[in-house]
Amino acid sequence: MLVSDCRREFYDVIASQRVLLLVASDVDALCACKILQALFQCDHVPYTLVPVSGWQELETAFLEHKDQFKYFVFINCGANVDLLEILQPEEDTVFFVCDSHRPINVVNVYNDTQIKLLVKQDDDLDVPAYDDIFRDEEDEEEDSANESDGSEPSEKRRRFEEDVIERTMKRRQRREWEARRREILFDYEQYEYHGTSSAMVMFDLAWMMSKDLNDMLWWAIVGLTDQWVQDKITQMKYVTDIGILQRHVSRHNHRNEDEENSLSIDCMRIAFEYDLRLALYQHWSLYESLCNTSYTSASLKLWSVQGQKRLQEFLADMGLPLKQVKQKFNSMDMSLKENLREMIEESANKFGMKDLRVQTFSIHFGFKNKFSASDIVYAAVSLMENVEKEGPETANFIKALDSLSRGNLDKLHQGLDLAKKQLRAIHQTVASCICTNLVISQGPFLYCSLMEGTPDVKLFSKPVSLCLLSKYLLKSFVCSTKNKRCKLLPLIMAAPMDVEQGTVIMVGIPPETESSDKKNFFGRAFEKAADSTNSRTLHNHFDMSIIELKTEDRSKFLDALISLLS
Repeated sequence: MLVSDCRREFYDVIASQRVLLLVASDVDALCACKILQALFQCDHVPYTLVPVSGWQELETAFLEHKDQFKYFVFINCGANVDLLEILQPEEDTVFFVCDSHRPINVVNVYNDTQIKLLVKQDDDLDVPAYDDIFRDEEDEEEDSANESDGSEPSEKRRRFEEDVIERTMKRRQRREWEARRREILFDYEQYEYHGTSSAMVMFDLAWMMSKDLNDMLWWAIVGLTDQWVQDKITQMKYVTDIGILQRHVSRHNHRNEDEENSLSIDCMRIAFEYDLRLALYQHWSLYESLCNTSYTSASLKLWSVQGQKRLQEFLADMGLPLKQVKQKFNSMDMSLKENLREMIEESANKFGMKDLRVQTFSIHFGFKNKFSASDIVYAAVSLMENVEKEGPETANFIKALDSLSRGNLDKLHQGLDLAKKQLRAIHQTVASCICTNLVISQGPFLYCSLMEGTPDVKLFSKPVSLCLLSKYLLKSFVCSTKNKRCKLLPLIMAAPMDVEQGTVIMVGIPPETESSDKKNFFGRAFEKAADSTNSRTLHNHFDMSIIELKTEDRSKFLDALISLLS
């Protein structure tokens, strides 16, 4: 059931109860979780937090805790499957689901008692009508034995014939209804996409309760930026949501500029700005950032000698000395930094990079620390998917969650260092894939597989890192290929998951086009291909377009996909 009043139907219900929070492993979910935790602390709501990275962990967590809790809150998981069928809960259990995955399962939408969906009211869900999908089981076998024996044989025969005709008509109507239902459900469930960020939904709740703080607003911004960094939403949706948040930012961060000493040293303020689309450039050197950002690297084709020359020309056109560009951004001459954005934008336009400017927000902690929203996203992702230290997954989750608090700047800086390594690894892998022609056209899609032993291959067994790599690779391939047909194809990327068990992780990415609506059809296609070939697959991720597959089943699975999508 869609909740129309989050405060009355959700928060007031759980405020006097013990709650179990089940939170998915993505940055938007972390931010929504931080906002909800802050609200729970305000009202002394007792809760238990369990991070879940996939369906298996979610089922295990539910089975472990179902006797102690009646109220469960799912963040960025649970909307796109039939929860009641998977978890088989008791009748008095209630699930509150705040999930940006779309489409929402129809059973979840029309269940009024146990499933409450927290979605933004103006989200366009396109849910099919109830009568088109569900119908009451009619007793079609009508009892004809109750007719009186006293009637004439001819009368009996006539009644019997009428009965047969009526029954046949009903069966035909039912078959037609079922065929139409299958068609409607197929159209509804065919594409996977994302709705409004869960962090924004939670911030809306805090705002309605007049408990919204600047910290919560910042987490909502980071949640939205996560969707944009990972290419989950359209540019139009991003700009619209930025506009909504901008009004909150000006409400929270206005202050009288004329007052002396109006800013204390530990104060936090958020500012809207048009920034450069360069990853981590304020914490790195400008040169490294230009080389390791997918947009600039793909536009300049930096994996080739010609591309490196174009980069030198680009820097020369701006009039920036190499010595300045290659040192830490903080150490650059102030005179250069003042007009840097204008200089870069002007030269970028000449080099065909028209979208280098992006609307975003930045945060200042006191006078010294300034971070862009995308910096926080990259840092949190790399902390969450850190492969350098062996240890429990939950430790990484807690570290990433802590890095979002302004009291933990050391963890945030640690995340930024890891993020630089991650971006370098992605750039180098993309360069080697393109230079060694690892991206091959399979007909209806492009395919690229990383071999065991490739540098940094362990990092790409993690879903978010693999998705970032795949999107970077597809962008770069589209810029480098001369084949016009290939420019319009989607990409399937595979990487080794677990060598001992012989599994690979596979992700499907929609085509890289200007008008792309970011809808992904690979989730359903993967399911069908696995069913038709009896491939041993594991659909464990909350994103349906990411699956795990036995290595020896890969070729028959891909053959089935090719014939399915051709």
